[in-house]
Amino acid sequence: RHLPELEEHFTVVTWDQRGAGTSYRELDPTDTITLDGSVDDTLAVTDHLRERFDQEQIYLVGQSWGTTLGVLAVQERPELYAAYIGTGQMVSQLATDTIYYDDALAWAESNGDDGLVDQLEAIGPPPYEAMLDYETSLAKEMDIYPYDHSPNSEGRGGFSENLLVKEYALIDQVHALGAFIDTFAALYPQLQDIDFRETATSFDIPMFFVQGAHEAGGRAELFDDWYPMVDAPIKDLEILDTSGHRPLFEQPDEFVDYMVDTVLAQTGDR
Repeated sequence: RHLPELEEHFTVVTWDQRGAGTSYRELDPTDTITLDGSVDDTLAVTDHLRERFDQEQIYLVGQSWGTTLGVLAVQERPELYAAYIGTGQMVSQLATDTIYYDDALAWAESNGDDGLVDQLEAIGPPPYEAMLDYETSLAKEMDIYPYDHSPNSEGRGGFSENLLVKEYALIDQVHALGAFIDTFAALYPQLQDIDFRETATSFDIPMFFVQGAHEAGGRAELFDDWYPMVDAPIKDLEILDTSGHRPLFEQPDEFVDYMVDTVLAQTGDR
């Protein structure tokens, strides 16, 4: 709902990954939801698009968890991609969650929220075996990392604002929350050893990043550590001033301008 203009410049493919959205029927058995399988699926979709549209390379845009998946894919098969564009870039899920935990505990203590303090101290810092424990430190994210959403196309509703679109049947919308919970429970424990500061610093393709000025500290701090380490034929960073974790949907006009005036302008002959 928040990025239609991109389709005036690119053929845009939005991928519902295994177990989510229109691919909900592929959720079971949940042991098919693996990190290696997700990378393999990414490469399979990429090859399908290359064949269908007769293109040697495609542009790969990742957002949030998609940035983890995207970096792993371009590491494995860089020749398939004209460029990578990360928004809301993840670096290490475990390190992010640890910062979130520390920030949530500090916020709860300073605001006299004794109930949250007790909950956080009871579960301790991540990682967690019980997936619902992650919600304890995330529940107050908007209070811990506040910013004004009112100037943005996408508001505080986040990705839920994109469910009520013609591409999703009612059954897809009904399954959305359950699919998110089930895929998270299956996949997230497999991401705990990822830290791109140690495993992903050199790339063979152009690497572009669009970040929000109000990105949560648990993600922004790690990106600030990692970005100077990144070595690529082309590397560029754009900060969008009113955005948080989802700048491509929060400031879609600015994102489209960046994709056309910077990404295409610098890679169009690839």
